[in-house]
Amino acid sequence: MRRGTRLASDAMRPLPPTLWQRVWRPRSLMLDPGGSDCPMRTPQLALLQVFFLMFPKGIRPQPSSSPSRVVPTSSALEPGTHGGTLQSSEATATPPAVPGISTVVPTLVTPSAPGNRTVDLFPVLPICVCDLTPGTCDINCCCDRDCYLLHPRTVFSFCLPGSVRSSSWVCVDSSLIFRSNSPFPSRVFMDSDGIRQFCVHVNNSKLNYFQKLQKVNATNFQGLAAEFGGESFISAFQTQSPASFYRAGDPILTYFPKWSVISLLRQPAGVGAGGLCAESNPAGFLESKSTTCTRFFKNLASSCTLDSALNAASYYNFTVLKVPRGITDPQNMEFQVPVILISQANAPLLAGNTCQNVVSQVTYEIETNGTLGIQKVSVSFGQTNLTVEPGTSLQQHFIIHFRSFQQSTAASLTGPRSGNPGYIVGKPLLALTGDISYSMTLLQSQGNGSCSVNKHEVQFGVNAISGCKLRLKKADCSHLQQEIYQTLHGRARPEHVAIFGNADPAQKGGWTKILNRHCSISAMNCTSCCLIPVSLEIQVLWAYVGLQSNPQAHVSGVRFVYQCQAIQDSQQVTEVSLTTLVNFVDITQKPEPPRGQPKMDWKLPFDFFPFKVAFSRGVFSQKCSISPMLILCLLLLRVLNLETK
Repeated sequence: MRRGTRLASDAMRPLPPTLWQRVWRPRSLMLDPGGSDCPMRTPQLALLQVFFLMFPKGIRPQPSSSPSRVVPTSSALEPGTHGGTLQSSEATATPPAVPGISTVVPTLVTPSAPGNRTVDLFPVLPICVCDLTPGTCDINCCCDRDCYLLHPRTVFSFCLPGSVRSSSWVCVDSSLIFRSNSPFPSRVFMDSDGIRQFCVHVNNSKLNYFQKLQKVNATNFQGLAAEFGGESFISAFQTQSPASFYRAGDPILTYFPKWSVISLLRQPAGVGAGGLCAESNPAGFLESKSTTCTRFFKNLASSCTLDSALNAASYYNFTVLKVPRGITDPQNMEFQVPVILISQANAPLLAGNTCQNVVSQVTYEIETNGTLGIQKVSVSFGQTNLTVEPGTSLQQHFIIHFRSFQQSTAASLTGPRSGNPGYIVGKPLLALTGDISYSMTLLQSQGNGSCSVNKHEVQFGVNAISGCKLRLKKADCSHLQQEIYQTLHGRARPEHVAIFGNADPAQKGGWTKILNRHCSISAMNCTSCCLIPVSLEIQVLWAYVGLQSNPQAHVSGVRFVYQCQAIQDSQQVTEVSLTTLVNFVDITQKPEPPRGQPKMDWKLPFDFFPFKVAFSRGVFSQKCSISPMLILCLLLLRVLNLETK
């Protein structure tokens, strides 16, 4: 019998093997390199071509799509008899995959194998890319000789890429195959849909390897690097020239003459839930802002004199580069701007159990002159003392303010506007005490929850709440109340609030008085108690005024509402929880809609037969003109009827 491949259709009823031999006996057209019926021998056979005797409609052989879609099944077609069952051939080694056709790496468990053992299609690779631990079995590395596994798939759940020979398979539905006498490996797999697939291994070694590159030498090295390479980090840095002036948001360059080091002007900021100080935060050009962060000390006695963050000298022992191009020649005094100290700044000192002269606030004033760069830099400090004890913390405040060069002192003291004229959402709510204007504030807590001397700004249109714990000192009721009131609203008690965001402190008409609602003393039944405020609610009524196309927000009224708590004089209260909150209420009244309703404008042709009538645009005038026209039409019809009779 001639060697070939026979197919059976799903639509056909199965026939006995003898009947198949009698009915279907075509000449095999398969290209078989080793067969006697081959028209020509092809030692480099790329793909096994299978011809079907009966091909159902819509059925085509397809290459396997991906390794995950085809998995080996334990019920592979066993070697058949001459009566017509499928024959399966094996190969001891399989070349790598052919590009363009996806690969699968099967391990077949054949019931007919002696002892039901695993038959591994692929031998151990000569190069094991996943064998990374000498003398140890690497998990799922199927080519690791240290594992001493004849069939690694029986132990490992999968094989790492590159640990087995890759192979490519062309698959068709197994029900279409009657007999396979191919000399190439063929197996039956189960795909993800549970359909048995008959697959033949593709053998084409030409496409398995990269092209051999030419030898690299000093002559062609640069050409190959330019053809296949990209941009170089070193070349890009060398070719980039510094800008001739600062742009908004650019980091500000500094120079340390003592060490000849170029750095950036830092503005530490709080990060995380505890607000720990992040030293690497750069200050942005023309970005006036303030940041707050907390530092914790394990051993303050040692950090007092060694930690540079506590020493004021570390914040001005450098010069600022006027423009970025000064980085090319930082020692040139033309590009250097010294930092001028305008306040007292003593070095930290450990005196007994107290660390003195610790920096608590740093304020930079930077004057700029457009593209000419930075012209003047000054710094001032706020210092405090810390008690050396376990878990000591320090909250620091950093402020950077930019202003135009040679700006008048009066203009600089006025402070920034919160709108011009109307308030802008997110800008500070302006308050006034005497002739001094400032931003209204809320409580701010330190890292340990205690009240900080620094405060949160009240932002217009933003409802907020904050709180902290105030440690009380031994004092009488009146001094205790005064201390808590100052903690809630600040040392300077706000008296007025700016109606518009550009209010001038000298113009009292641009400010509205703050209303106060204090706690009721008559409601307290205890005669030996002290009534202390524990909460302050700032209620702000605001509205839009002006054109609807350009509305301006203004403050209509502000009220402080206090809530109090009674404590007995005999109670030893060490701390009290305080709360401040702000609530903005929009009371804008929009204009009424137009009273008149739109009217329909009926139109008719100008030369309406048999009259030429020009209708007006009003509904009333149309009613007056349409009625006579109808009467005339009726009379005309009447006359025509009489004439016809």
